[in-house]
Amino acid sequence: MRRRSTEAGARTVRAARALWPDHNPLRRSLDRVEAAIVAGLVVALLAGAPMVAVAAGDLAYNAASRTASAQRSWHQARAVLLASASVPGQFGTTVRAQWVGPAGERRTGLVPVLADAKAGSTVMVWVDGSGQLTGLPLQRFQVQAQAVVAALLAPVMLGLLLGVVGLLAHGELGRRRMAAWDADWQATEPQWTRRH
Repeated sequence: MRRRSTEAGARTVRAARALWPDHNPLRRSLDRVEAAIVAGLVVALLAGAPMVAVAAGDLAYNAASRTASAQRSWHQARAVLLASASVPGQFGTTVRAQWVGPAGERRTGLVPVLADAKAGSTVMVWVDGSGQLTGLPLQRFQVQAQAVVAALLAPVMLGLLLGVVGLLAHGELGRRRMAAWDADWQATEPQWTRRH
């Protein structure tokens, strides 16, 4: 166990040294550029993660709050079942029911009921201001949960985005590095092969 932690520490130190700009004659300017890009991406992640978490949580909370406010006109209405549940033993099903809209008009539609529901019985349904069936309105804990999920996912998405940027930069710098090595080899190879 101790050996593993020592090896992990040594790897961390080597990785930090590889990123640190030094005066190593074998380190090319592209290596230093890549180290600067990696350092910049790490700083962007560390500085940006709290900001995007707060911003995403705030946006999600405001959007969900607007939705919940729009749903305040929703209310429950008594619906009379026009048929019995046709699938006995099933946990729930839908049957045609009738309810009265806000202007006194009769509305019909399919409503969810328990499997043993009988025709003529009443169930409570949620309807909007025009009397159309809806689902349950958003509850306060759901608004808060949406904000928390957004606040947790935003830094992850930022990390993925910065990781993709880092991989693209690494790939481009790798292509340039290989081109520079090829050019150096083209200049060095004739001299080297004449000596041997």
